[in-house]
Amino acid sequence: MADAIQVVKNDETRQFEVTLDGQTAFAEFRMVDHGMILPHTVVPEAFEGKGVGSALAKAALGYARDHDLKVIPLCPFIAGYIKKHPEWNDVVHETYRAQLGIGG
Repeated sequence: MADAIQVVKNDETRQFEVTLDGQTAFAEFRMVDHGMILPHTVVPEAFEGKGVGSALAKAALGYARDHDLKVIPLCPFIAGYIKKHPEWNDVVHETYRAQLGIGG
């Protein structure tokens, strides 16, 4: 199902969002100088196990990569996703790499 999930970047709410059946899952973002803070992700229980959280993480991290931004993953879900998917290590801000246990 993850491939069919459409993630929308909503600048007004400062969230990457997925809406299904009237409910919205989201990953908040805050833009900073040459970077993006990802403080919080919410996935309603009805979405769990459907790849929605992963789709949100990929969208946020992909946006950062496409725009030469470094990510500050304060959200435990996003941080955990990066730990499991080292292909995203390059977008993590240098000061947060040690916290995630990834190399420079």
